[in-house]
Amino acid sequence: MTVTSAGSAVRPEVKALAPALVDSRRHFHRYPELSWKEHRTQEAILDRLRAIEGLDDVRPIARTGATALVRGGRPGPCVLWRADIDALPVPEKSGLPYASENDGVMHACGHDTHIAIALGIAQVLVERRDELAGSVRFVFQPAEEAEGGARDCIEEGILEEPYVSRAFGLHISADVPLGAINVAPGPFFAAPTGFVIEIEGRGGHAAAPHQGIDAVVVAAHCITALQTVVSRSVNPLDTAVLTVGTVKGGYRRNVMAESARMGGTIRTYDERVLELMLKRVEEVVGGVCAAFGATYSLSHNTGCPPLVNDEAETAMVMDLAASFFGADNIYSTPSMGAEDMAEFLRARPGCFFWLGARNEAKGIAGRHHDPGFLIDEDALPLGVEFGARILESALAEDAVSG
Repeated sequence: MTVTSAGSAVRPEVKALAPALVDSRRHFHRYPELSWKEHRTQEAILDRLRAIEGLDDVRPIARTGATALVRGGRPGPCVLWRADIDALPVPEKSGLPYASENDGVMHACGHDTHIAIALGIAQVLVERRDELAGSVRFVFQPAEEAEGGARDCIEEGILEEPYVSRAFGLHISADVPLGAINVAPGPFFAAPTGFVIEIEGRGGHAAAPHQGIDAVVVAAHCITALQTVVSRSVNPLDTAVLTVGTVKGGYRRNVMAESARMGGTIRTYDERVLELMLKRVEEVVGGVCAAFGATYSLSHNTGCPPLVNDEAETAMVMDLAASFFGADNIYSTPSMGAEDMAEFLRARPGCFFWLGARNEAKGIAGRHHDPGFLIDEDALPLGVEFGARILESALAEDAVSG
């Protein structure tokens, strides 16, 4: 199925929503807010939810998030649709007429799109709520880019009243072409483990290096040696990433640095692999520092578990995608990125997928977390239609099995 034919399969009421979807997305793009600071975003989401006649249980959650419920006209289970709402500390350089008006903050990962799509799905489903056997819980989750947003929602009982049996969501993709999705069963996003290494040497004059222990030189050797952790310690059949993203040290050019600080991330799907990598990082850094006479400290924190798509729920999503997008437009490539939708999928079976929004013919071929991030807004109605189909099918399956 081509993009055009997928678009032609969109129901009329979704097509009619397209201008409103674009308007919502552009509003949230213009006014992005960082994790746990989504106050204006929360207010705007709640206003839009309250304007949808028939929605139930519209209220704030998790400090800066929001929720609403489409209560079906017939008894049945409750399924969840989640959208994240926070932005990134990235200065926008897209040149869009609706570019961010908040200096240094940008929706550089498409969460503005997730908000608009979720609002659209809610609108579509509430209009046919009498036909639904069960309910749909919508969660507009704060702080995906930081830590704790999903956990806070769950701890506040969002999965309990009514009891959520299955969970779904999407992430817009600047890599997957418009009219396609990327989805696979099993581990689909990695668990992110951030680490900080502090190196202590001995300062001194740059013209007398023999009198000190240069922490910057030690850090440089550590960075080089750490590249062997994945290439020489991890089984090639396992998947892992280690990246040192920041290095800071020294006071000025003619002063030997007495200390240096490195920050980085480890990405894995498997706790066993993570434990091995942390052990090897400790051994490598310890060995390098000992060789130079420096000391070190290492701290680390795993932000969320790996995101694991349930096999049966993913099969349902892939079947629906084959009929809507076409079997040739389904990619199955897991990511080493991290997503705290993982918390919902650890608590309930479900599926999370990438929705294509790349369109090289229009010059839309950006990268996530980039100041020039772009998406094709033609993906919005496709996301609403496909998301609605998933939720409708999930409720229909549960009604039959019940």
